[in-house]
Amino acid sequence: MTDALQASLLDLCEQPGPGPLGSSVRSVRRAQLGRGAWIDLRPGWLGGADELFSRLRHAVPWRAERRQMYDRVVAVPRLLCFYGEDQRLPDPVLEDARQALDAHYAGELGEPFATAGLCLYRDGRDSVAWHGDTIGRGSKHDTMVAIVSLGAPRALLLRPAGGGGRTLRYELGHGDLLVMGGSCQRTWQHAIPKTARPAGPRISVQFRPRGVR
Repeated sequence: MTDALQASLLDLCEQPGPGPLGSSVRSVRRAQLGRGAWIDLRPGWLGGADELFSRLRHAVPWRAERRQMYDRVVAVPRLLCFYGEDQRLPDPVLEDARQALDAHYAGELGEPFATAGLCLYRDGRDSVAWHGDTIGRGSKHDTMVAIVSLGAPRALLLRPAGGGGRTLRYELGHGDLLVMGGSCQRTWQHAIPKTARPAGPRISVQFRPRGVR
């Protein structure tokens, strides 16, 4: 497993902290996707992102999972770690990030982000298939999922659920923030596809409200 990672220019000029995070989240750009779904995007939101990647890469108790796929059990093509409502996050910068997101989205979401799911994509062979976060309340109610991407950029794709329409592509890494809101988990799907191109490691941090997976 490689830790090769080229630092971004943003990491050389910004430092993490609740003040910069809180102010920069107000500069997100919102795109209406249709069918009640939207996304907010803030490139380079998290200063010091590559240093945080290195800390998380070594400090988080990553685990490999296997899941039933039709008539066989297969390895999940990424490493995972989940932090529930009562668990302390593995780095204080993630605590600051969640507080900044809570402060910005409180009026619209109406509740705090309660959990954090972390995924480690080791190289271009790791991926996640098309899906929506519809386990729990996301299957019937509007909600938000905030994704902070650390490490090397990877493509996150979005497409309307059920097919049809165009596929949207966002290259996320080095502290980029993407928030999926409204009906996005029910009416759209997202994925991280495999790639044959050289790809460094990436960590995705997904902040979710209670009861959304």
